[in-house]
Amino acid sequence: MFYMLMNAFRNCACFLVLCNCIGHVWICIILVDDNIQNYKGMAHSAIGQRLVACLLNVSEARRKELVETVAMAAVFDSNGGRREGTTVLNIFNDQDYNRSVITIVASIDCIKEAVLSACEQACRLIDMSVYAGGHPTMGAVDLVPLYPLGEEVGLGDCAKEARAVAAGLTERVSGTSAFFFGWADSPQHRGLAQRRKEMGWFRKNPDTGASRPDVGPLPQKRYGLTGVGASPYVMNCNVTIDTQDLALGRSIAMSIRESTPGGIPGVQVLALPHEGAVEIACNVESMKGNPPSQVGERGELWPTFSIGGQPYCHAPASLITARVAELAGRQGVATKGTALVGFTPYECRGLAEKALSLGIAEFWKELRRLHM
Repeated sequence: MFYMLMNAFRNCACFLVLCNCIGHVWICIILVDDNIQNYKGMAHSAIGQRLVACLLNVSEARRKELVETVAMAAVFDSNGGRREGTTVLNIFNDQDYNRSVITIVASIDCIKEAVLSACEQACRLIDMSVYAGGHPTMGAVDLVPLYPLGEEVGLGDCAKEARAVAAGLTERVSGTSAFFFGWADSPQHRGLAQRRKEMGWFRKNPDTGASRPDVGPLPQKRYGLTGVGASPYVMNCNVTIDTQDLALGRSIAMSIRESTPGGIPGVQVLALPHEGAVEIACNVESMKGNPPSQVGERGELWPTFSIGGQPYCHAPASLITARVAELAGRQGVATKGTALVGFTPYECRGLAEKALSLGIAEFWKELRRLHM
């Protein structure tokens, strides 16, 4: 049955849930649109050559209307007019974490205003002084990463726009502040994990007032501190194990982390309590070069794409899921499921091209409001 499901739905754009069945990991796939296969599978077009994606992380999920208001600010101006060349592909809500990820895609010429307007709206609506949630965070707008999708956009272009977003936010919303990471952190290009560690993001109760931002004043309690940067695409893959043993989760996280010998390249990971279980929350960073010899659970090659003519790749979600299942299984613990936040780079570009060619600004609604 598992492989019948896989063959039937292998072109679906979103893997929404992974669940267990008698010790085996079954992938439960929801086909969210009758034409989604066409959206994903269409050949890349001229409209996609200058596209940039932003997976905007905001510290709110329990008030979905608020999060949708933030998303709409990316695609509509203050007068209700549609922003050309901009779409919101997806909204991922996690109520336990009280965190949402909004996938905004626009041309490089439009991305700054789209993202900046969404950030501005989020800062107006979210008060970090009363925030409560299970995920580490430091800001009402916690993370603003820009990723190049098209051949005519480079990391330097995204870095320029990221710095402009940070500067614009601190100008438009007095009291906001930001730090840079990746290519926006010039000339050091420090990664997100390193910058978060320097800012105290991983601490249980971070003291944002003690952080030294790159732009803006010392962080204020209402807005907190925002990370803004540019990098090759980062996918989020979260695997839940059926236990409340956080120590076991941390051991598994350490085993698959890129920095551990034998870990999965490109994987940055935390173990967090989540809905009565433990989630192995992975940032799956893309790496320059050809894929390594490791393959996914069903023999899939690592997904590949290019930036400026250079090859990049990232670990497949099935490889991460299988590794977590193996490590947890050694301790008699099963996996409960896997959630992917957003899309692969190829899927993201393909969906954005289709949405923009059809003039669909609120594309997440085409996905029948399947928010997670």
